Amino acid sequence: MRSVTYSMNVSLDGYIVGPDGGFDWTVPDPEVFRFWIEEIREVGVHLMGRRLYETMLYWENADQDHSLGDAELEWAALWNPLPKVVFSTTLSAVQGHARLASGGLAEEIERLRAEPGEGDIAIGGATLAAGAADLGLIDEYRAMVYPVLVGGGIPFFPRHERRVDLELVETRTYNSRVVYLRHRVAR
Repeated sequence: MRSVTYSMNVSLDGYIVGPDGGFDWTVPDPEVFRFWIEEIREVGVHLMGRRLYETMLYWENADQDHSLGDAELEWAALWNPLPKVVFSTTLSAVQGHARLASGGLAEEIERLRAEPGEGDIAIGGATLAAGAADLGLIDEYRAMVYPVLVGGGIPFFPRHERRVDLELVETRTYNSRVVYLRHRVAR
């Protein structure tokens, strides 16, 4: 069965964006960017909310940006053909290899798990991930922890009173002082 993974950049105090909505502190150095390239190779489909979808639209035409380096072009070449499912109540259409979710989150994940195919089912966006976490659908949490305290904003983890036991699977420390933590949900 395909695993459902939630992977995002996060501040040391637990936020994916700061109180002002900014996330400029998450600009990856080349070593961290290489990690994200390798991680996306393991993804078979990416689920995302509207805000993340709109942020990632930049990559749809990134190959036309002549200022990008080889790593960014490699990322775009992997990201663009990747199937994406967008959960939104306000969008009526999406671009590229994306489609709007036709059912609820649990239904979409159940259907995707039942389909033949390889690669993880990745979830991006804290709000969507919180919904999946509430339903017990996340198999792995992957946090790229940046050495910054932003003091508020959108939390990486849902703020609900539900205990989830985790098993540490992997850690990495990068030269930029960023730390990768990968935990599997203990079942």
